Amino acid sequence: MRKLLNTLFITNPEAYLTKDGENIVVRLEEKEAFRTPVHYLEGVVLFNYLGASPAVLGMCLERGISISYLSPFGKHLANIDGMPQGNVLLRRKQYRLADSNLESARLARLFVIGKLAGCRTVLRRFLSDYKATNNAESVTKVCKLLERNIVRVNGLAELDQIRGVEGESARAYFSVFDQLILNQKENFYMSERSRRPPRDNVNALLSFFYTLLLHETKAALTTVGFDPYVGFLHRDRPGRLGLALDLMEEFRPYIADRLVLSLINRQQVTARDFITKESGGVILKDDARKTVIEAWQKRKTEETTHPFLEEKIPLGLLPYSQALLLARHMRGDLSEYPPFLWK
Repeated sequence: MRKLLNTLFITNPEAYLTKDGENIVVRLEEKEAFRTPVHYLEGVVLFNYLGASPAVLGMCLERGISISYLSPFGKHLANIDGMPQGNVLLRRKQYRLADSNLESARLARLFVIGKLAGCRTVLRRFLSDYKATNNAESVTKVCKLLERNIVRVNGLAELDQIRGVEGESARAYFSVFDQLILNQKENFYMSERSRRPPRDNVNALLSFFYTLLLHETKAALTTVGFDPYVGFLHRDRPGRLGLALDLMEEFRPYIADRLVLSLINRQQVTARDFITKESGGVILKDDARKTVIEAWQKRKTEETTHPFLEEKIPLGLLPYSQALLLARHMRGDLSEYPPFLWK
């Protein structure tokens, strides 16, 4: 259980919500584990199948508190909403900002800064742990490029320029990603980022985790009340989750990239876990997917101190914390959206 920015997150799959007066009570194995007054809440998010009692549902709907159901793996299943609480106004504001190149660029800058700062921290952690390796010089060079580009992108007002800096930075980052792989080098190597399909084992892992992260970011945005298809950095394209792609940029290095490196370097995945198809694309075997998803779920339970909220939260709630902060910014409660800056 976690209360974050007036939203109650139920992450234990065995939890069940009941009503006691004006309180929501979380019960585990028929015992009370947590309670909170309902008037403090704006939303309830359940990552389980047990759900809540009809009394809790009725109380929340009467007070305009939205209830979101997600699977334990983060797939968005449904929303239950009572009296309108502003989601339509939030979406109208989102659409207005997306129609403005100037406003889109202002938000796109912040998403990109979050991404570049995360990539830089991945490289800095490597340099801190492995200063004496032969790879340090090239990694240091890219680290400095990312640092310069963070300053550079902050002064740009054109979307195409921002995308250009982001693209240059991503190419530089992935050009040294192979040097962060310290074990199983004969089977895990990377010369460049390849997608649709991924052409090697490392890219296959990255693509798999990015897909999981995208769907969880979409669930977070939908839960908060955004339209996940209308983005700022990623412009409208049929079927493309523009805003979800925007927001997940901040989490790629911290959640996905580090997990890929950990699984390879600790030899939790091996070459036997992958298949190369006739087209040349590489995919995970079915059995390996189970292992990788277990690692993903475990990674999401790890805690970090949120740099803006200054409190510890599980990594799995980072997309929700940022979606809530983005909503607060659009509603005028925050003068600027604070991207997730991992240090």
